[in-house]
Amino acid sequence: MRLVKKNVIINGVYEAGVRYPEPANISYLWNFGFFSLVCLIIQIVSGILLAMHYSAHVDLAFNSIERLVREVDFGWLLRYVHANGASFFFIVVYVHMLRGLYFGSYQKPNAMLWVSGVVIFLLLIITAFLGYVLPWGQMSYWAATVITNLVTVVPVVGEEIVMWLWGGFTVENPTLNRFYSLHYLCPFIIVGLVGLHIIFLRENGSTNPLGVKSNVDQIPFTPYFTIKDLFSFMIFLVIFFTFVFFAPNYLGHPDNYLMADANVTPAHIVPEWYLLPFYAMLRSIPDKVIGVLALVLAIVVLAFLPFLTISEVRSSYFRQIHKHLFWSFIALCFFLGFLGSQPAAAPYLSCGLISTVIYFIYILVLFPYVYIVEKAIIKSILKTEKK
Repeated sequence: MRLVKKNVIINGVYEAGVRYPEPANISYLWNFGFFSLVCLIIQIVSGILLAMHYSAHVDLAFNSIERLVREVDFGWLLRYVHANGASFFFIVVYVHMLRGLYFGSYQKPNAMLWVSGVVIFLLLIITAFLGYVLPWGQMSYWAATVITNLVTVVPVVGEEIVMWLWGGFTVENPTLNRFYSLHYLCPFIIVGLVGLHIIFLRENGSTNPLGVKSNVDQIPFTPYFTIKDLFSFMIFLVIFFTFVFFAPNYLGHPDNYLMADANVTPAHIVPEWYLLPFYAMLRSIPDKVIGVLALVLAIVVLAFLPFLTISEVRSSYFRQIHKHLFWSFIALCFFLGFLGSQPAAAPYLSCGLISTVIYFIYILVLFPYVYIVEKAIIKSILKTEKK
């Protein structure tokens, strides 16, 4: 112990990973923050190794990945770990964010913790899109064409930004090089933001399922939560490698296993499954500018939740209306994902437009201000009981 206390670095690790107090009643849902960090490490390590075999050229990119899978020792494992790792990354991030929404973890004094998480989420989406283009399959090429064209809605400089992204007048080799460079850079920016996120977390400590201050009921991180994390980590690895070994292409799109061809447009252009709800919002709005604005705001408005919410009670354990709203909100998100996977035709477009409006009503009105209704109901019940 004397050696630990004398060394500043060792002592810092000891205090953060061993003695750090955590609420005694937090559940396995709190492990998804740890899973997010695990997925980030998996993606960075596998991405660096993939970069050693990838050729960022439109004539070579697709074949370089095929060669990796077919000829390089364990290249298939490397490719599928990275591809499925992206999907699992979004799964754990979505659960992590929804857990915060359900238990009110975004409320003050954790506002900056939540805002930093939304920024990480936004950058994660950008990184995933950049990576989706790199295999240079049919869906990669056309996704790059469609999404980069949306940037033209930016006033004054929109056209110039698109020309810079393309490196010319169309999606071609300079585009792939730019996307490759940015995709390699973004994860390291995310690492810095994750460090900031953890600092905000340690500033006020973890929340708990009851949504109350738990300063009087805390236990050391090690061994209690270390064992808990290791157990859940093993379960996570079993599920993850089940997909990698037995269903490596299940979460991908079949058209992306065809080499990109600018002369053949896919019947139905779609992004990866984890971006389908946002894609449904984008294409359901007829006006291009409003559609892009809705797409961006669908993510950005999440950052305003801590500043709009007026509830004095955090957890949905004690807020029945909020609990039902939460589950109906999840159903809405799944419905938007379904709409995004369908052809751009009636009735999917009209349903998407209505669902988009409802989504913003949930975030900007219902979640922040439903407490007014809940409080009024509680007061009326208390008055009735007194009588």
